[in-house]
Amino acid sequence: MIWLLAQGNITWTQTGIGFIVLSGLLHLTYSLCLQRGYQVADLSVVYPVARGTGPMLSSIGAFVILGETPTGMGLIGLLLVVTGIVLIATEGRLSAFSRPSGLVGVRWGTTIGGLIASYTVVDAYAVKTLGIAPVVLEWFSNLLRFFLLLPLVLANPRHAIESMRGYWWTARGVGLLSPLSYILVLAALTGGAPLSIVATMREMSMMVGALMGMLILREAVGPWRLVGCGVLIAGLVLLSAS
Repeated sequence: MIWLLAQGNITWTQTGIGFIVLSGLLHLTYSLCLQRGYQVADLSVVYPVARGTGPMLSSIGAFVILGETPTGMGLIGLLLVVTGIVLIATEGRLSAFSRPSGLVGVRWGTTIGGLIASYTVVDAYAVKTLGIAPVVLEWFSNLLRFFLLLPLVLANPRHAIESMRGYWWTARGVGLLSPLSYILVLAALTGGAPLSIVATMREMSMMVGALMGMLILREAVGPWRLVGCGVLIAGLVLLSAS
């Protein structure tokens, strides 16, 4: 980022600045809604609904706004990926959706999924159509969120420091790896990859997380999670071949 600024390779336009601001606001709203959803509803409902509706709505946005052409095989692959996500996240325990609190989780999950789709489509348009470099979009979007949240921290700095006690190294890791992973997503879009495929393949993290939990943390992985991984892999194969 510093190298790009020093070289003067960044071209600023009103439209580009507007999209960077919009991206930052959408990402911040998504983060706040995600935390609030986890507070008031069941994680087992909010998480799979959010991660399932996100790529589905992103793909619809890609078809409608970015003009990508869907294929039958790609649509089937998308549905399989969403199904695999739900199976991995819920471990087949779909009864959580039938409880009264489940409806609250569905509403929050759908809202969060809509925000995921919104920032994904906005960011894809910014890098694919406007030509904004992925690192520029992500860096300035994060900078905007920093300054928007800074007054909350300064209002009670002691509480903020106490809340972070014991978590500084974890925060540094997340602060480094999370933007890096998203920059790679944006770089794939810049390279010409269709948003409908990239947004869906991001959810491979569900499968990778489940497998790492089994192999590294020695967590028990039930049959439904294994089935979900298989369904998700099948969906990704269809997407990559579409």
